[in-house]
Amino acid sequence: MNLRPLGPLVRMAAVIFGGVATLNLASAATIKVLRFASEKKREKVALPCWVCRGKGFYICKLCNGNATISWSPMFDPIAVNPCVCPTCEGNRLGSVSLFFMLCLV
Repeated sequence: MNLRPLGPLVRMAAVIFGGVATLNLASAATIKVLRFASEKKREKVALPCWVCRGKGFYICKLCNGNATISWSPMFDPIAVNPCVCPTCEGNRLGSVSLFFMLCLV
């Protein structure tokens, strides 16, 4: 079988794949550089939030970040059952509040 006619087809596929890969790498690098520059600019101007300490979220106050609470239906508990925290629903983060909204601004 003669493989000569496949040469230009393989070269064309390699050029197209190489071009797509190059554009992908260039755009990813550009986005990283722009994101890094904007973050550095923001750090110079904006102070971190006092409530969340600059993290963007705060720990749930009911379960203290454990995601479970100890609960018993009886007044004098014989057995204490761990239950999912009803406030944070097991996510260990506090619910969205005014403080969280102010952290994002």
